[in-house]
Formats: sequence, structure tokens, C-alpha cells
Amino acid sequence: MGIEHFLHSLINVFFLVYGLTLFVSYITIGIFSSLELTFYNNRNKYFNFNSITDFKELPTISVIAPCYNEEKSIVENVRSLLSLKYPDLDIIVVNDGSTDDSLKILKETYHLVRVNFAYEQSINTEKVRGIYKSSGKEYSQLIVIDKENGGKSDALNAGINLSRNELFLAIDVDCIIEQEAISRMVKPFLEEEDDRKVIASGGVVRIANNCQIENGQIAKVNFPKNIWAEFQTLEYMRVFTLGRMAWSRINGLLIISGAFGLFDRDIVLKIGGYDITSVGEDLELVLRMRKYMHNVEKKKYKVAFIPDPLCWTEVPSNLKMLSRQRNRWARGLIDTMIKHRDMFFNPKFGRIGMISFPYWLFFEWMAPFVEVIGISYLITMISLGKIDLTIVILFSIFAFSFGLLYSSFSVFYEKLIFSRYRDYKFLFKIFFISVTEIFIFHPLNTIFSLKGNYDYFIKKKRGWGKMKREGFNSN
Repeated sequence: MGIEHFLHSLINVFFLVYGLTLFVSYITIGIFSSLELTFYNNRNKYFNFNSITDFKELPTISVIAPCYNEEKSIVENVRSLLSLKYPDLDIIVVNDGSTDDSLKILKETYHLVRVNFAYEQSINTEKVRGIYKSSGKEYSQLIVIDKENGGKSDALNAGINLSRNELFLAIDVDCIIEQEAISRMVKPFLEEEDDRKVIASGGVVRIANNCQIENGQIAKVNFPKNIWAEFQTLEYMRVFTLGRMAWSRINGLLIISGAFGLFDRDIVLKIGGYDITSVGEDLELVLRMRKYMHNVEKKKYKVAFIPDPLCWTEVPSNLKMLSRQRNRWARGLIDTMIKHRDMFFNPKFGRIGMISFPYWLFFEWMAPFVEVIGISYLITMISLGKIDLTIVILFSIFAFSFGLLYSSFSVFYEKLIFSRYRDYKFLFKIFFISVTEIFIFHPLNTIFSLKGNYDYFIKKKRGWGKMKREGFNSN
């Protein structure tokens, strides 16, 4: 009886400490993101980002967009890239062994011809079958690499090899980029301090499903009509507007979205490019860059984050594709945490080792396990009559209310500062999504994450998995 009571008390203390820590973390993230958003807004309220293109000294940039079976949206995607405003810009589209008509459509639309292009193979990649440039002057900045399939990371490495510029912007080719995006992303590099090098810059990604697209640009922002896309819209607001802004505030950001990130090419080359064995290449690359700055360069550095909605992407609109995406995200997180486990609570890496890395391990990777075990334990204790049901109900109401308040906080800042959704009807829709999310979307995400753990450790699954896109026109 004594041992049973001790174990019962120990379990209760664990869940209490875990819950309180998570609760305090969310409050801290909310405060820090508010401070950073206010600071950014006040600093840039009257700044004309178009004026950046008139600067005499600007870093040269290559946009690298891997492409695999994107025939439904490839024309709009490349048109969006070609419309970007920046003086010295190369657009490198990497056809990673597509089995559809992606390359054929690119050739026909942009009048591509095969060219002999000399470049250094700094990073080993799958065989490059050909390099193409447009015969038309209006598309002179466009370069298309046709290579054998090797995955997204391998395609990005091929683009990095070909690039001759100082920075590269890694994006998903299915994204629509705001015309001012590069000017906003490059600003932290221009403001770089002598004693603190900027090694990467990230920006906010928003949902393009159901938006009106004309000439490769978002003509009108619409709230998605698909329920799964609606859930993800709210999720992206929380993750980018609150989460990443807070981590940026303390220079503890571990990830720049694989859909949209600007990187120092020289440093990425020094660390060997993207890890082709990882399906969480965005998280893994930033961690490896940070580790390199600590271990080799031994200089102060910064990973910047821009809170403006700069990139619009198509998200999964059915449960099957959503489950595959979240499964891959879970496996990518596990793989990266294991590969860089030496950073865990390691004071050598400063805030990254002592705060960011442990947070991701405990509250990103381990959270689904703790949640399932906690709910199972709670149900067992209730059935045995060892927990007062009234306390459980009150705690559930508190947790639900806090989650709703946290989501409302992110929507408030979206409307106050950016206001991309002009129609106020979206506020009613997103309130409904906020209420139902905890009963539908959150449990599903937990299941997908647990399945990702099972696939990683038991089935030894390492591949990306197939992702089918509907294309912007169908949205």
C-alpha cells in the first residue's frame, strides 16, 4: 500500500510539473512574441522596403526551388518567382526526376534550351542530366536543373552547387512569394553588426488554399473552405506569429521553414549542405549551422525571423495527405533530436542547448506520449474513484479556455498588425475552428505523431512518402 501510494504521488507530481512548465512556457512565449512583434512593427512601420533595391551594395541571391511532379501548378509557381523584385537574383528550379510533365511544361512555357554550364560539384548529389536556360530575354534569370531523383535535400544541394551568389533562398516550388519578400528577408543581413553575423533568415508562411491567384501573385486572400485547411490556417498563425517570434526574441530559433528560408551559402557549403538522410532537413540544417558557429567559427551569430506573411503555400486538404505530412514531420524531429543529442542541456551551446533543444525534446517530441499516458491514467483513476470528477471537469474547462485564449491571441495580432483577411466573417469561422480544434484536429495530430514514432523506431521508415497536390487553380 505504501509503494502504491508513493507511485501514485510520483506520477501526480510528474504530470503537475510537466503541465505547469508547459503552461508557463506558453505564457512566456506569448509575452516574448508580443514584445518582438511590437518592436518589429514600430521599427519598420514607416520603412519603405522597395527602397532596398536601390542600395548600392546588396548581397547576391539565388532562389532554389526543388520540383517533383508539380505539373498542376508549376507555371504559376515559376511565374511567382520571376516576379520577385531584387536587383541581382537567379531563379534555380531543380527538377528532381519528376515522372509527370513538369519539365516538359517548363520547357514549353519558358522556351528552355539546354546549355553547357560550368560549376563546381562542392556537394555530392545524384546525377545532373541537363541544365536549361530560357532563349527569351524576359526569362534570362531562370535556370532549370534536370537531375535524377534524390529527394528534396539532394535537389537543394544541386541548386547550391550551381549557385554563385552569397545567399540562397530555399523554397518549396508550390509556394507563392510576395513581391517584397526578398527585400524583407535580406534586411537582417544588411543590418548585420560587426560582432554578430546573420547566418539565416526565416519568414511567415500562410495558407494559399482558396486564395485568388493572378499572374503568380496572391490577388485576394480568402479563408479556406476546406475544414482541414481551416485547421491548419489557425495552426500556422500560432506557430509563426507567436511561437517563432518568441524564439527569435532570444535568438533561440531552431527551425526555419523548409518552404521559405534565406541562408548564408558559404556556411552551408562548409557544413556539407543539406543532410540527404534526414526528412526534417529544415530543422536539421539550422541546428548544424548553429553547431558549426559554436564549434568552429566561435563567433556571435543570429538566426533572424520576419513576422510578415511573405510566403503562401498549399496545405493538405484531405486526411490522407495530412497524416503523411505530420508523420514525416514527426520522423524528421526524432531523427534530428537523435543526431544532435549532444546539444541537450549542454551549456557550451548557450540558450540553444539549455532552453531551445530541451523544449523541443520535452514539449514537441515527447508531448504526444505524455498526453496519451496522462489521459489513460486519468481515466483509470476516475474509474477507481481515486480522483474527484469535479476537479477533473474544472481543470478541463481551464485547459480548454487557455487554449482558446492562446489561439485568439494569435488571431488578434494577425488582424491588428497584418490584416491579410479583410472579410470579418473569417473571425467567426476561425472562432468555430478554435473551439472544435481541440476535439478533432489536436487528437488527430497526436495520433499522426505517435504513428511517426512507430514508423521511425519499429518500421525503420526514413523516406518522405508521396504527397499529392491539387494545384492552386483547383483551390
